[in-house]
Amino acid sequence: MTTNARIRPRGTAALALTAVLALTATACGDDGSGAAGDKGGEGSGKGEITFWDNNTAVRHDIWKEIIKDFEKENPDIDVKYVGVPAESVQSKYDTAIQGGGLPDVGGVGAAMLAGIAAQDALEPLDKRLDGSALKGKLNTGMVDSVRAAGGGSDLFTVPTSASNGVLYYRTDLFESAGLDAPTTWSKFYEAAGKLTDQKANRFGYTIRGGEGSIAQALDAMYGQSGIGSFWDGDETTVNHPKNVAALKKYAALYKKATPSADLNNDFTKMNAQWDNGQIGMLSHNLGSYADHVKALGKDKFRGLPNPTTDAGVRVQVSNPVDGLGLFKSSKKKKAAWKFIEFAASHASNSKWNESAGAIPANTDAAKDSWVKRAEPTKLAAAALNNGSTKIVQLPYYLPDWNTISKAENEPDFQKVLLGKMSAKDFLDSLAEQLDKAQAEWQKQSQ
Repeated sequence: MTTNARIRPRGTAALALTAVLALTATACGDDGSGAAGDKGGEGSGKGEITFWDNNTAVRHDIWKEIIKDFEKENPDIDVKYVGVPAESVQSKYDTAIQGGGLPDVGGVGAAMLAGIAAQDALEPLDKRLDGSALKGKLNTGMVDSVRAAGGGSDLFTVPTSASNGVLYYRTDLFESAGLDAPTTWSKFYEAAGKLTDQKANRFGYTIRGGEGSIAQALDAMYGQSGIGSFWDGDETTVNHPKNVAALKKYAALYKKATPSADLNNDFTKMNAQWDNGQIGMLSHNLGSYADHVKALGKDKFRGLPNPTTDAGVRVQVSNPVDGLGLFKSSKKKKAAWKFIEFAASHASNSKWNESAGAIPANTDAAKDSWVKRAEPTKLAAAALNNGSTKIVQLPYYLPDWNTISKAENEPDFQKVLLGKMSAKDFLDSLAEQLDKAQAEWQKQSQ
């Protein structure tokens, strides 16, 4: 199939909003739920509110603790917890935006923020934050990231965490093989080869070929090329020759230094495989640190910031920032905002991020002692704050970013892994889609 045949006309933010407002929304009674475009209301500050957790498979228990703490402090408010698996949360929001049933509060990551905000589903939060105890207590970089992801003007989510990319490696296996820590890409590739013994079912690396593969591939690609910007004028840099060469080398690891099952592995299967098997390295993020400690203990692995080039340059794609959004259709915004404030406060934000091993958005929580004890979190925070890391900001603001970076290109990345599509053809196709989406966004923004 040709590149041009693959690209279909895309909806812009304005068209998405028009389409949603044209729908006949289902009225949803007094439970605070509704569809995008509903005005909602402040309410009395009491009653039941609904909260959607956007990653229930991993953080269900800690949210239950935070909710219990909140209800103890606010006895007139009950929080109805709804867990949504990360892989289906986007579609669940989209369905509710069109047909009704949105929550009062929901977890909204930066990658999906633009598409939801473009449909007029989220309440702008700047005024609420200015009058809140949270003012001046949130990491400015994370605030800037979610503001940019939402379109650059209004703040549509209160950031709660950043989960930077991490290269986890088995220290016991490295020591047995006499290998240095994989602090550079050269050392990474050397270790991937030397730790692989296919006959013994041992592999140097586990590569993500299933759901969520594109973001990880971009991280490895830009990390190796050292290119520090996603755009060069009006054109993306994803298909720059250096990026093409980097992706080609990275994808060539599949089945040579990685298990064949990696072709379909998402992060859950990939992490479980690393925890249980004889695999030397794993690229994921800070969110899985606590789970690795449970599986392996602290003595068998380390987590480092992404490798540098041989020249010492560390580049990573924008660190994923998660946050909590207040939905415009809520009829109990006063109570819902109280919950957001509580969840982003020092104690709650520290509790959640310690469980996840992520970097807290609350600046007081970021100073807590557990951050220093969790080495990957400490190193990731230092790499971000000391200026040694170049961040390639992904275009989360594009309403079509989530679709382009997932459903439309994950199958083609699998073809690259299988050798059925070249890295150049894949990146040229991706670049054409991105340039088109960027041009449409710029046109609508004028």
